[in-house]
Amino acid sequence: MRRASSLPLPAPPDRAFRGDWHTVRTLLPYLMAYKGRVFLALACLVAAKLANVGVPLVLKQIVDRLTAPTELVLPLALLAAYGAMRLSTTAFTELREFLFAKVTQRAVRTIALQVFRHLHALSLRFHLARQTGGLTRDVERGTRGISTLISFALFSILPTLLEIGLVSAILIARYDPWFIGITVGALVLYITFTVTITEWRTGFRRAMNELDSGANSRAMDSLINYETVKYFNNEEYEALRYDESMQRWESAAVKSHTSLSLLNIGQSAIIAVAVTLIMWRAVLGVVDHTMTIGDLVLVNAFMIQLYVPLNFLGVIYREIKQALADMERMFRLIEEHAEVKDAPGAGPLHVTDGEVRFEHVDFAYEPNRQILFDVSFTIPAGRTIAVVGPSGSGKSTLARLLYRFYDVTSGRITVDRQDLRAVQQASLRAAIGIVPQDTVLFNDSIEYNIAYGRPGATHEEIVAAARLAQIHDFIASLPEGYDTPVGERGLKLSGGEKQRVAIARAILKNPRILIFDEATSALDSKSEKLIQAELAQISADRTTLTIAHRLSTIVDADQILVLERGRIVERGTHAELLTRSGAYARMWAMQLQERAESAVEATDA
Repeated sequence: MRRASSLPLPAPPDRAFRGDWHTVRTLLPYLMAYKGRVFLALACLVAAKLANVGVPLVLKQIVDRLTAPTELVLPLALLAAYGAMRLSTTAFTELREFLFAKVTQRAVRTIALQVFRHLHALSLRFHLARQTGGLTRDVERGTRGISTLISFALFSILPTLLEIGLVSAILIARYDPWFIGITVGALVLYITFTVTITEWRTGFRRAMNELDSGANSRAMDSLINYETVKYFNNEEYEALRYDESMQRWESAAVKSHTSLSLLNIGQSAIIAVAVTLIMWRAVLGVVDHTMTIGDLVLVNAFMIQLYVPLNFLGVIYREIKQALADMERMFRLIEEHAEVKDAPGAGPLHVTDGEVRFEHVDFAYEPNRQILFDVSFTIPAGRTIAVVGPSGSGKSTLARLLYRFYDVTSGRITVDRQDLRAVQQASLRAAIGIVPQDTVLFNDSIEYNIAYGRPGATHEEIVAAARLAQIHDFIASLPEGYDTPVGERGLKLSGGEKQRVAIARAILKNPRILIFDEATSALDSKSEKLIQAELAQISADRTTLTIAHRLSTIVDADQILVLERGRIVERGTHAELLTRSGAYARMWAMQLQERAESAVEATDA
């Protein structure tokens, strides 16, 4: 087991401040969408604090009247004023919350939706390099951080600063300079100490979040691949990997919580000393007859009102800093640049015939890892081109480039002579349907997954697509029929059943261009023969790119391309390629031999 890694150092204060201010500026436009509510809420905030400061002033008058009784009606009027002030403080505070609730929640909803849409707009390369668990945790914490920031900054820090200003003005105007001197000195010392210690603790908190996201990603990855873990009997290995992440998180968490004790002790000491000094000056004033008992009560009430919210300043400041850090991570996702973007002024793809051309295409996932070399071929409208070759030769990359998940390194791909880089991605993908080799389904019903090909399709259309995909009878035999849940990633269905759902989904989409990427690889021979005829019928009048491993499935293709190490080494019909006795003929002979051996084994069994 490795030792816990050292914690990351917090960012320098000036850089951190610039980052925090940038985050706040990014948030402000979302809040100002409701300017009227914002200003009314701020007015209620001021009214609540004026009422709160008025409470000790009225209390002083009551105490002074009771120590020197006069007419009974005056204390009763003051008591009524005291109650009204108390009620006003609560009423205006709740009204402020009522007015601002919609502002906060709408900002959270708008930003979350924007992040969600942007994540879908980012390239496949971005998502392949990220762990989904950590990504979703960043978005979750970021949206929660918005509520935290508004709650603490606007409803805790701002009201406290306003109250400090009002109390300071009263102390300056009515009392000995010692009172304002002690108050301001204690506040400066308290805030300086709190901010300094909290900044130091932020490094531990940031490390906790990083390690928490890492542990969550590792746990989610393990649980998603539950079957694989079981296949290799690696439950304990996965537990140890998860515990390794949790050990590092534990180390950061312990440092974070123990440093909190230091912060609390220091804050309590400063408050205790300040309140003691204030009371000492007030008692001296009462003894010298320069202050009344009411003044002593007033000063004490002011100190309690000031220091009670300040007692939570460390927590508030830490939560605000953490909220800003969480929001910064989320806003950085919005600032991620999409690798593949629509060109300025790009128009929709106009599909007439559906002819597809790859013209001298080179492509590399990484600069030092080129996948395709000068690949050129044409799929005439309504024809079928098949691509075969060993694993890693670049077959599936052709489908990804046609979908424009990546842009070609050089050369171009066209549909009806329109360069894919010059048209809108949405219109391009609307014109293409795919049956992928690895079918991953949504954790919903079978009907939902088929209907995903064309949301809004009727039940009758979904059933018709399922019949063409040879899966209707299977669905009808299930107790819940089309409402049967498929489970996480479709794991409740077999590989063949998932593939037939994918075929039904592609049929329902009814695209002009079709891609079959090992579309029948998970089917048995009988099911494959049944579906093969349907696939041929579906693709009869469509431009079709078929990527195949089983050569028996593509013998009727109009042209077959043999791809090896990213280059087209042979092309022609099935009969033409067999007569050349080249790479395709060798692959065909090998598969015939494998099939014959399987038949012999089955007979012996």
